[in-house]
Amino acid sequence: MLSLRIFAMMTLVAIFPGYSQWREVGAVHAQAYPETLAISVKNPAGFARLQTGIVFDMVQLKAKAPAFNPGAFVVLSQDGELAGQAVDGDGNGSADQIVCVADFAPYETKTLTVRYAKSGVLQHAYPKRTQAELSHKVGGKFVNRKYEGGTFQNVQYLRVPSEHTDHSFYIRYEGPGWESDKIGYRFYLDWRNAIDIFGKKTPSMVLQNVGQDGFDSYHEMSDWGMDILKVGESLGIGSLAMWHAGKAQRIAHTDSVTCAIIANGAVYSQIQTKYFGWKAGGGRYNVVSNLAITAGSRLTKHAVEISGNPENLCTGIVKFDSTRLLASPPSHAGWAYLATYGKQSLANDKLGLAVLYRKHDLIEVRGDQYSHVVVFKPANGQLTYYFLAAWEQEPNGIKAAEEFETYLNQTVAELNSPLVIE
Repeated sequence: MLSLRIFAMMTLVAIFPGYSQWREVGAVHAQAYPETLAISVKNPAGFARLQTGIVFDMVQLKAKAPAFNPGAFVVLSQDGELAGQAVDGDGNGSADQIVCVADFAPYETKTLTVRYAKSGVLQHAYPKRTQAELSHKVGGKFVNRKYEGGTFQNVQYLRVPSEHTDHSFYIRYEGPGWESDKIGYRFYLDWRNAIDIFGKKTPSMVLQNVGQDGFDSYHEMSDWGMDILKVGESLGIGSLAMWHAGKAQRIAHTDSVTCAIIANGAVYSQIQTKYFGWKAGGGRYNVVSNLAITAGSRLTKHAVEISGNPENLCTGIVKFDSTRLLASPPSHAGWAYLATYGKQSLANDKLGLAVLYRKHDLIEVRGDQYSHVVVFKPANGQLTYYFLAAWEQEPNGIKAAEEFETYLNQTVAELNSPLVIE
């Protein structure tokens, strides 16, 4: 009976959205999620932040409310309900974080109310603003390393078959993809292991339709956009590599590779790839790569774990003569960026590319024949950096180098002044 009453009240609000809406919504929330938890979130910076990701650590939530249940909760602000998502970032079957997105005025503090039920599963369906997917063919077979027959099927996990290589026609658009309402990315799940970009002309999710009618269709302009980067032998945008013998060496030679969709939610999506026995620079390493994106953002966060204490890891940006190289002002502390801007998209228009990194991780900025390269020293086998692309044809796209620099400086300022959650 309780669920029927809740449904009836939700229906009432939907039919009469102007009728005491907040009170009705509050009543629905109070019945479905009887427990409450107040959390203060402060923007410590003197600038506004739009569509900023808020990440509640589960350990902190449990410290405040030991009975908190990530299966049944809503996040409320004074402006209404925020789309919230529980995330199992390490894939161990238990939620580690709650993620939501909000705007903040300069120095604003929001008091958010998390309402929850102590047991059960009751999750609202929010408009999807991020996506991660991996799709490969089933029902056919490999013949001379080409997959013949079969149809594409989305999966949560894949151990890459030994027969698979580039242009095997086995994996849809040749690897996993992830997107926000701003931009999309993919990487080649084969010996190339380079990251590519899907420029989007719409905030809607598009990856589910990409490559369904043939591998090359996304190289042509569609209503949603297209593949906009020529990667070739470069690092594309943000690919992981090792600097050795005067060049960046991508993760080309491994014993085996697995890939998993860790999160595919309304406001947060994440892909985890494990590389076993990567041969590089005379060593062999195991690598765990986590690529994550949040609603309203162009940024991909790349969190890397590597065994064996390598001398370095590196990433970078494809090198084109048609672009202008940009870098953080030397006065920047904390986070910095290396970027390019100019006519470098496959649509023959302007595209900004950037890698953002912590200065204390930096060994040096180098370059090889194909890429601008940022070389890092991992700390205790861990490294985190971000990368992004900004295409001029995206809705309200950036159309000038100066505008791109302003955006990058704002992004670095936000990384240097994270939200304070108490």
